[in-house]
Amino acid sequence: MNSQPKSKKMETWIIFALLTVLSWGVYGVILHKGRGLMPMGSEAPHASLKAFLLVCVAYAVIGIVAAVLIKLRGSNWSFTGSGITWSFIAGVAGALGAFTLVLALGAAVPIKGTAAAAAVMPIVFAGAPIINTITAMLLHPPEGGFKSLPVPFIVGCLMAASGAFLVAKYAPSNTGGAHKPAAAAKPH
Repeated sequence: MNSQPKSKKMETWIIFALLTVLSWGVYGVILHKGRGLMPMGSEAPHASLKAFLLVCVAYAVIGIVAAVLIKLRGSNWSFTGSGITWSFIAGVAGALGAFTLVLALGAAVPIKGTAAAAAVMPIVFAGAPIINTITAMLLHPPEGGFKSLPVPFIVGCLMAASGAFLVAKYAPSNTGGAHKPAAAAKPH
């Protein structure tokens, strides 16, 4: 049994949630910057995949840190088949999301220029909670079925979708203008 007071547990999860908000809040903008600083010219079509490759390397490094942390916490390294399966599916969903995000950022550049992240990220971050909620309800249906969903919940989902559209369309940083390709890398 954990001896931490209930308020301490709550503070911990809120801190981690806010750190996630911070990390994911800067993710798209930093990813887009990295993508834009890859060699351009004939290599421009590959910039998104190069950025994604380095995201994968970062995941591997963080995975090694997690393995060390598991060992330091004294785990016996036991796993279950279903835990492995669902965790792997979650990893595929996360990696696929990162992959399609970098493709979306690259595809937005000709239209939004340097403001591609300002256009793409609000759609991602307002849409994801809606999809998260729908997925959670499909895996764990609400008592009374979907007909029992409270009206404020449905209104909240509509407001999130509307908010994503408004933020993506009217963000002050969403005026990047035409994309200016970086100078092609000089061969060595």
